[in-house]
Amino acid sequence: MLTVTSYGAAQTVTGSCHLLRIGSIRILVDCGMFQGDGGSEKNYEPFGFDPTKIHYLILTHAHLDHVGRVAKLVKDGFHGEIIATNATRDIAKIMLLDSASILLEDYKSIRKKARRRGEEESIQEPLYTKADVKEVFNKKWRTLEYFQEHKLKQHVRVSLGNAGHIMGSAFVMIDYQEENKAKRIVFSGDIGSPDRLIINTHDKVYEADTLFIESTYGDRRHKSLDESIREFKEAIVSTLKNNGNVLIPSFALERTQEILWLLHEMHDNGELPKCQVFLDSPLAIKATKLYNQYTAHLSDEVQYRPGSGRDPFSFSWLEPITSRDQSIAINDVKKKAIIIAGSGMCNGGRIVHHLKHRLWNPKNAIIFVGFQVEGTLGRSIIDGEDSVKIYGEDIVAKAKVYTINGFSAHADQKELIEWIRPIKNLKKLCLIHGETEKMQTFARVIKEELGHEAHVMEFGIPLSI
Repeated sequence: MLTVTSYGAAQTVTGSCHLLRIGSIRILVDCGMFQGDGGSEKNYEPFGFDPTKIHYLILTHAHLDHVGRVAKLVKDGFHGEIIATNATRDIAKIMLLDSASILLEDYKSIRKKARRRGEEESIQEPLYTKADVKEVFNKKWRTLEYFQEHKLKQHVRVSLGNAGHIMGSAFVMIDYQEENKAKRIVFSGDIGSPDRLIINTHDKVYEADTLFIESTYGDRRHKSLDESIREFKEAIVSTLKNNGNVLIPSFALERTQEILWLLHEMHDNGELPKCQVFLDSPLAIKATKLYNQYTAHLSDEVQYRPGSGRDPFSFSWLEPITSRDQSIAINDVKKKAIIIAGSGMCNGGRIVHHLKHRLWNPKNAIIFVGFQVEGTLGRSIIDGEDSVKIYGEDIVAKAKVYTINGFSAHADQKELIEWIRPIKNLKKLCLIHGETEKMQTFARVIKEELGHEAHVMEFGIPLSI
């Protein structure tokens, strides 16, 4: 008998972590960080399972909500094999090292404030350190090409398909035997839209007994990519012509590279007004170098676009910002600047400082190009709050706000339905990685469109397959 227990991404979009028990084999699919309201406290809680008894950890991709607690898992005793694509392994390394740095800085800041109150002994140590992250990459890794089969044991095999979400992203196919019958369970990971800007479109699954499918946008349709690009360009051009500045909170992986490529295109085509473009994210700079390294994952248009030069993600007006002093100096730029900075949900990072200095000015614009989890600063701004608290100060929100969801790295409702549709012999379908109401909506649509009953996973409740 196979059982699955979700210890994250169960009626939420963060903390992806799913435990499979196939006989005596224990397989963990992802080990992500919780984000948004209460996320920090949840990350410190013990796992709902014994990390020392996990035989395999399979990583779908390198976003922190899928890999952010791997260092904690290793720190707490995991010593099994880690399975992922080559790109996911390399990207996860820079993501986790960056996360460790942020955790340390947050710890120092919180401890400093607690010391003034005489409460410093009550402050928790960082969730993990850079030394803990290095231990992750001292473990046994098995990197797989797409659709390369890897035998585990006891007639259990795993393979990965291209999920089309970010570079190296994968859905997971686990083949096993039950009562001498061949069975397959699939975890979608995060499925990308088939209409992507810079990476190859996703593969599909054609046969499975059980499917665990993400439902981030299970309740809606995205704007078309062409419409989103037009809206993006109009927001950029109108703001710059009005002597304003454009802030783009952007995820270091995929979204930043898409934005850079679009700006490169605008620059080359004469569509971009003269301006300064700052990429204020050391992590995104490192990630972009990896995107140039794994060129086989990039679409032909990006790889071989005439006039792109050797680097499709760079152009003469772009200034990469690495040091803190360089970032602070951007405050002196009063007009006609584009600032791309993390984090994508504005729940930390350099974008928060830029918002503090520019959110109050109606000449400026904030362009959101990714999902904003409930409880994050980005979500508060999108929801239209008159003012938001940034570093203890109330900042009025007068900048123009654009929400452009056509860039989403997640497939929308229709695209998810079409990804499920070709799967034959599907007996059980389970929803993960979505907010409760959206999952309920998605379940109704799945029933109407495909005739499948969809089970909404609950945190910590085992499901027998």
